[in-house]
Amino acid sequence: MTGVRGFVRQDLAAVHAAFERNFADGAEAGASFCATVDGEIVADLWGGHADAAGARPWERDTIVNVYSITKTMAALTALLVADRGELDFHAPVARYWPQFAAGGKGDVTVAQVMSHSAGLSGWREPLAPADLYDWEKVTALLAAQEPFWPPGTASGYHVVTQGFLIGEIVRRITGRTLGTVFRQELAEPLGADFHIGLPESEEPRVADLVPPDEEPFAGGLTELQDNAAHNPRLDTAVAGSRAWRAAEIPAGGGTGNARSVALVHTVLACGGVAQGRRLLSEATCRSALEVQVEGTDLVLGMPVRFGLGFAVGGPFMPGPDTLYWGGAGGSLAVIDLGARATYAYAMNRMGGPGDLRGFAPVSAAWTALAAST
Repeated sequence: MTGVRGFVRQDLAAVHAAFERNFADGAEAGASFCATVDGEIVADLWGGHADAAGARPWERDTIVNVYSITKTMAALTALLVADRGELDFHAPVARYWPQFAAGGKGDVTVAQVMSHSAGLSGWREPLAPADLYDWEKVTALLAAQEPFWPPGTASGYHVVTQGFLIGEIVRRITGRTLGTVFRQELAEPLGADFHIGLPESEEPRVADLVPPDEEPFAGGLTELQDNAAHNPRLDTAVAGSRAWRAAEIPAGGGTGNARSVALVHTVLACGGVAQGRRLLSEATCRSALEVQVEGTDLVLGMPVRFGLGFAVGGPFMPGPDTLYWGGAGGSLAVIDLGARATYAYAMNRMGGPGDLRGFAPVSAAWTALAAST
């Protein structure tokens, strides 16, 4: 029994089949999938269990830590601030955060932070997980340290640091935390159940994370990769804790489900308009597609093209005007500006590198939608 519930539009039967197959194959514990076109939900599915023991069903309003999908929310928040003329992506970070100029970073731009090319893929000082709950400490360390490589010359995935960097820039400009700006100006107006800093009242709805069968990034890493992946070490016990979910960790601590991710990203897919309201200009939405850096990422070890906060296009995406990113364990977000469509997958069983659970229903959705247009 997979327990898959929800709906798909009549022409998206293949999406339901692909989603259900993840459970039938035993690959999934609990998960949700959502797709939108022109801001309207055309597929909304959930199923399985919210715990490893299979005692608690995954409900329509179950939410889960989606790891690096949170970065897409942080990026969208920065785009919102930029759209108002308060943030220039091509300006030095130090314009907004003067202390950041230390360590030879006076010329590092906001765009380089957004595209993982600022040279700050991790902290030089050893950290414990609890240090990530101290915003002032971790941002001060990043402001003071020297880059690991010449900024702008290559990307090196800023696994945890990017959220603090974007968040501190937003805080310096607006006087509010990134999680607060996101909640007040994006999540709440859109009715999206996504949280960067989860209120304790929502804890009963959170799915338990199921650890992967084997530790990712276990060996054969460069010093830079090891630092980015393991300083500090963030296993599911950490990411499944109340302290982690309560803190604002804009690169990996967001809690939501596929529906909330897909709904928020309708803003980008639909040229800045969502729920009948214009939240961004179309020009700002399309600026996210402007490639800032491309090539083999120094941390990920694979080719990637980074725009402003998102990966851009690529051979496995539905079109050139596509933004996307994934989260550790298998969550996935895709925004197709050309088709005005969004796709999202969120789950609680952590997978390893090459995990295609989320890609299966997403691919089925865009294939079906392309055939029906």
